[in-house]
Amino acid sequence: MHLDHPETYPQRHAPALSAPDPRPDGRRRALRVGFGGPVGSGKTATVAALCRLLRDELSIGVVTNDIYTREDAEFLLRHAVLPPERISAVETGACPHTAIRDDISANLEAIEDLEEAVGPLDLVLVESGGDNLTATFSRGLVDAQAFVIDVAGGDKIPRKGGPGVSTADLLVVNKTDLAPLVGADLEVMARDAKAQRGDLPVVFTSLAQADGIAPVATWVRTRLAAWTAAA
Repeated sequence: MHLDHPETYPQRHAPALSAPDPRPDGRRRALRVGFGGPVGSGKTATVAALCRLLRDELSIGVVTNDIYTREDAEFLLRHAVLPPERISAVETGACPHTAIRDDISANLEAIEDLEEAVGPLDLVLVESGGDNLTATFSRGLVDAQAFVIDVAGGDKIPRKGGPGVSTADLLVVNKTDLAPLVGADLEVMARDAKAQRGDLPVVFTSLAQADGIAPVATWVRTRLAAWTAAA
């Protein structure tokens, strides 16, 4: 059976932030932001860069997800992006979808433990284990989600779509400095991302540059401001 591919795509809409539920002690809970994306796209490096930039202005915790190891958490610890007590690791034991979308109990417990141990927190970053273009977070786990892809996969990635590319609150096209080396056309990626996402935001980043994380940090600050106002 042939599938037609029309020139236009359905309009995408970001869900509005709901008012944050208070913690049992009455304090406002942290904004939870998920970062997903394929293996090697730069999710952990993006989370690390955000922590370095925002740690002096916000109280941050991080929960990482790996299938059988704690490699991503250990990366963050080695690079001292946050004190060790602010970083927690979840070993999913299965496809990352299991722990971030289907059965989120382990991640919720890790977040609650962080808030109990070092809270109150302003922001919790939840990093998914590496997956393909289908990984999305349950809205019961995170309040907003970013999806990270990189140009090394080719400029066809936004065109391939998938729920991560099409519906995440933010699409991050990472490693733009590699575009000339792999023959990726950033204008094509921007065009195809726009076609897939409508008005949902897309940012292009290169963490090899000193201010490469700035567009993602601006988006996080904007979401946090809306979250705080809703409280």
